[in-house]
Amino acid sequence: MVEAARGSGIAIFTGNSHPTLADLIVKKMGNKLSDCEVITTAPGETLVQIKESVRGKNVFIIQSGAGQVNTSIMELLIMTYACKTSCALQIIAVVPYLPYSKQSRLRKRGAIPCKLLAQMMKRSGVNHVITMDLHQKEIQGFFDFPIDNLRASPFLLQYIREKIPDYCNAVVVARHPETAKRVTSYAERLGLGIAVIHGSLTDRRHSEEDDQRHSPPPPSRDSSISPPLQSNRRSVSYSIFTWEERSRESERCSVAVPVNVVGDVGGRIAIIIDDEIDELEPFVLVAKLLKDLGAYKIYAMATHGTFPEEALPQLEQSPIDEMVITNTLPIETFVEKCSKIKIVDVSLMLAEGIRRIHNGESMSYLFRDVPLGD
Repeated sequence: MVEAARGSGIAIFTGNSHPTLADLIVKKMGNKLSDCEVITTAPGETLVQIKESVRGKNVFIIQSGAGQVNTSIMELLIMTYACKTSCALQIIAVVPYLPYSKQSRLRKRGAIPCKLLAQMMKRSGVNHVITMDLHQKEIQGFFDFPIDNLRASPFLLQYIREKIPDYCNAVVVARHPETAKRVTSYAERLGLGIAVIHGSLTDRRHSEEDDQRHSPPPPSRDSSISPPLQSNRRSVSYSIFTWEERSRESERCSVAVPVNVVGDVGGRIAIIIDDEIDELEPFVLVAKLLKDLGAYKIYAMATHGTFPEEALPQLEQSPIDEMVITNTLPIETFVEKCSKIKIVDVSLMLAEGIRRIHNGESMSYLFRDVPLGD
């Protein structure tokens, strides 16, 4: 397989989700994008035309989960299937931000769309996936083929060392305990302390939607019509809560947990670390809390920025001094509208990943000095 990869040609395509990142990747490789046309027809269907031969080649399709996410997915699947039917040697999907990665657990009567997406990619012809900072590392188990989950932390750490004055007086903040492992890995490499926010800054009750699982049973029409069943077994008594008691217990358990900050942020720079920023309000509330506790400068850093453009005025008015995000998603226009947003380019790592897979080289070099908690 290694010799076949070395001797085969390479073709790099991109869909419409993030062409700017694709251009940066091929420039760093000293290559150029292959000719492909991806358009949306009048009925809203996706039409793909591969305009050069891919027979016997390693095909890389760069497509991030940006913009109209479902359209981006269909573009990727149809491009993959077109290359598969054109006898490509192997097809590698380069998906810097994997869509539906937050829907990787079964909740109530829901589904696991991330698993479904993995199955669809396999059926379309994907042989390998390159992505970056999955929301949960366990998502890799959904895929029945190799997946390389690259890390953006080396680039974000470099930004901290070079762009944040007096970063040695900083503390790395986890806005909830679930991100403590990631924050610890950053703090250890920077030689800094950490702070963990425990509790809820918002009321939990708005997120606990009633799914009718604890609804009271329908009232019986007439208990005299259906007499109780007779049984020879010994009777067993059960302690049964009334509906009113159960409602009061549920209300008591849904009260927001008091906020407690474990760690000292007074008179220091606070750096909030997360993998994705999809809503600005939680980060703004955390920034206000840190400001009240004495932090004199606040940074928010993440790999993926999926928040909408309409939220930019909220960021401008917030205590956050800078929001640092990588370019896994097309947010270049956000910089023009909000001076607080800074972009870190990760195209070099993606380009190196493509080169190593094409040449059959080990990917472990890209994970050097990256702890397991990252």
